[in-house]
This record gives sequence, C-alpha cells and structure tokens, in this order.
Amino acid sequence: MAYKDLRAYLEALERKGLLQRIRAEVDPVLEIAAITERVVKARGPALLFERVKGYSIPVVTNLFGSEELLKTAFEVTDLDEPARRLAELLKLPDVSSWRAKLENIPRLLELKKYFPRRVKKAPCQEVVVEPPSLKELPVLKLWPGDGGPFITLPLIFTRDPLTGQRNVGMYRMQIFDEKTTGMHWHLHKDAAEHFRRSSQRLEVAVALGGDPALIYAATAPLPRGVDEVILAGFLRREPVELVPALTVDLEVPAQAEIILEGYVDLKERRLEGPFGDHTGYYSPVDYYPVFHLTCLTRRRDAIYPAAVVGRPPMEDAFLGKLTERLFLPLIQLQLPEVRDIHFPVEGVFHNCAIVAIEKRYPGQARKVMYGLWGMGQMMFTKFLIVVDAEVNVHDLSEVLWRVLGNVDPRRDTVIVEGPVDILDHASPQVGYGSKMGIDATRKFPEEGHPRPWPEEVRTSPEISRLIVKRWEEYGLSPSLLKETRHLFGDD
Repeated sequence: MAYKDLRAYLEALERKGLLQRIRAEVDPVLEIAAITERVVKARGPALLFERVKGYSIPVVTNLFGSEELLKTAFEVTDLDEPARRLAELLKLPDVSSWRAKLENIPRLLELKKYFPRRVKKAPCQEVVVEPPSLKELPVLKLWPGDGGPFITLPLIFTRDPLTGQRNVGMYRMQIFDEKTTGMHWHLHKDAAEHFRRSSQRLEVAVALGGDPALIYAATAPLPRGVDEVILAGFLRREPVELVPALTVDLEVPAQAEIILEGYVDLKERRLEGPFGDHTGYYSPVDYYPVFHLTCLTRRRDAIYPAAVVGRPPMEDAFLGKLTERLFLPLIQLQLPEVRDIHFPVEGVFHNCAIVAIEKRYPGQARKVMYGLWGMGQMMFTKFLIVVDAEVNVHDLSEVLWRVLGNVDPRRDTVIVEGPVDILDHASPQVGYGSKMGIDATRKFPEEGHPRPWPEEVRTSPEISRLIVKRWEEYGLSPSLLKETRHLFGDD
C-alpha cells in the first residue's frame, strides 16, 4: 500500500531503524545543514529535528539520502523495478485489429487508475494562517556564503496559460521577507515557459511535504505536457489526492504538510543568491522572478521538509539514480540499441552520461550521441561516453579502461555547441556552451580503423567454471570468490 503522506513514510523509516530523532535544540542557520551533510555522506538515516531554535515546527532532512532510504521510499527491493513496470506499460500496442484493441484495454485502464483523485477537504488546510506569513517556517540557511535561507524541497504547481496543462517542478525559493521569495526557475524549465506565456501574473501554489513519490515526481525530467502527478500515482500505485487551493485557481496535494499560495508578476525580478548548489559550487547572484504569498495553510502538527545540497554525493544524487533507472525505458523507445545508461554522481547528473549500446553498424555511436542530446533535458549533458553493450557502465574503472584504450582522440571525439545547464559555471556564456561526445566502442574499418581490432585477454569459460567448482579445495577464502564473481561473469 502506498504511503498516504510524509509522516506515514517517516513511520516506516522508524520501524526499519532508518530515522534518527534529534531531540537536542538545533539552529536552522547552518547547524542543521552541517549535521545533515555528514550523515548523508556516511549513508546515514533520515533526520527529524524535533527542537528547532526559534520555531515550533520540526524539520526533517535526508529523506532519500541512501539506496536503502530510496528503496523504502518506493517500497521496492530493486530500483529497477519501477523501470520494468514502466517498460511494460510503454510497450506500443498493436491496434491493427479490434481484437488487439480489446486486448490493450487493461493497459489503458491501468494508466487511468493513476490519475489524481479530487477531494473537498484536506489535512493541508487544517490551519489557515492569518495574516499569511513565512516567519513561522523554519527555513534553513545551508552554507556560509548563501544569500539567506532557502526553501529547498518545494513542489511548485503552475498551469500553462495557453493549454491549461499542470506542471509540478522543484525550484529553490530564497526568503526575501515574510511575504516574498525568489523563484529560481531556469530558462529551460516548464514553469519558466508558463511564466513567459502569462499576460501579467502567473498563479503559483507551493506544497511542502507529501508522500515520497510525489516529492520525487517534482524532480523528474518529464517531457513537456506529461503530468508529474500521474507519474507519482504510477510510482505509488495509487492516485494522488488533490484539493482546490483557497486563493489561486490550482489544485494542491491534500496530504501535504504546508501549502503556500501566491503569484509571480511578469514585470518583476529581484536579485537572488548566491546559493551553495548541488554542483558543489556557489551559483552566482542573478535576477529571478518574485513569488508573492497570498495564503498559507498547513496541518496542525506540520513538519517542514528540507533537502541539503552541495558537493556530491548528497541526497539529490540518489534521486538522480532513480531517474537514471526509470527513464531508461523512455530512452529505449527512441534509441532501441541502448542497453544501459549511467549518470556518475561526480557529474551532478547533467555533466556526464555513460551509455552502453548494441553496436551493429559504422557511426552508430555518433547517432546515439546526437539522439540523446535531442531528448529533453539530455541536451544539458556535457560529456557523453558511448561504450559497447558488454561494458558495465556503473563500473567507472572499467569505463575508464575502455575510454583510455579504445579512443583515438582525433577520430573518436565529437564537440558540438548548444544549450547547457544554467549552473554550468565553465561555459563562457550562461546557458550556452559546448558538449563532447566520446566514442569508446570497437571501431569498424569504415570508421577509420583499417587495422584488426585486438581480442581481449580473458580466462576461458571452462577454466572459470573449474576453479569456481574447486575453490574450496584450493583453501582460498570464499569471500575472494564472492568479490570477483561480477568480474568473471560467474553470477
């Protein structure tokens, strides 16, 4: 059964020993973030700070900061399980006959059952704060050089003024005063497009807290027009409950902890930042839209959720891992030769992708590079490394060995120009720069390699099976065999 809300998830974590309650008084300025950083880097538990200096609302951090936390959040034993479900759902139906159409009705009905459910009353509106003020929220200041406190785990709801389609994104919000914040949506984000399409004001609702699937869905790089709330329903196997907001024409998660309602004005921008970002560097001060608060509602016993970002690995790296697994089937719909993909933590998701392909013809690696760069937020990928299908893309040592051995720099590298992530501080211009593709696959003669490609040095399968069978006879430690099974294909 899906977690109904954030607190149901916290109860599950506590039962599994994955939640640590901090009962000592802690400061939301720098102290909570510093504690959280050390715990995340040690793959530690979620943290519930029960006594936050100057506030009555507790703070929870590190909701997703390890593989064990992530598996618990999505109630799976394997992070590939949601991807397998999605791949099955995405199988293109054969509708050439009435029988085929009838056979695909169950699949369509399965998708429909994940659509959101609308309710009239909700826990997120138990308390209406009058007058609305951000002063009661224990918003964290994460790093010494930050421009102030930032809301870091907001689910930001907007609607396309032209199509009416909903979008849920996650964009940081710097607290300016008790009624206004920054709205840090980048040029390429869907909410920024809604903002540009608005005539004067764009209504916005911000949910803080909710079930884990909905929090994750706000971070997912979905194609434009695909509803994140439906993705959350798919992941949790139950529809998300939504309730009408009180002062804006939007629906908000009924089971959220806190709801901020308001608007941004097309003509208004303020300096926002700096902020210690997920890249591990401070993003600079720049002009961004301003969010104006018109209403604040919350649960009676609200919990304030926050994410601490910074030099990887941090909590967002694990959310990125789920995205990596979940979006592989979507990539394979367009590029069926792709066998696996990996976004190394050190690449902070958008700086590097390693792709394994089933190579069948000359130039196929480059075809995959160009195809990936043309897919939504994959356009931000600064380094694309393509390897052969048998390469374990998650083993950086193996990948590096292939790159250093298989690549002729002049022949096998591609440099193109185009959009880059706004947070890429290395690009000479904001949002525009260069990207590199590296073809580390075996080369065909037609690709400019007339010499025979060398055969790899490998133990014969017969000898491998023999020594595995006789390992105990040799008197060697069983742990040595276990630790090398993945290298020799024994599993």
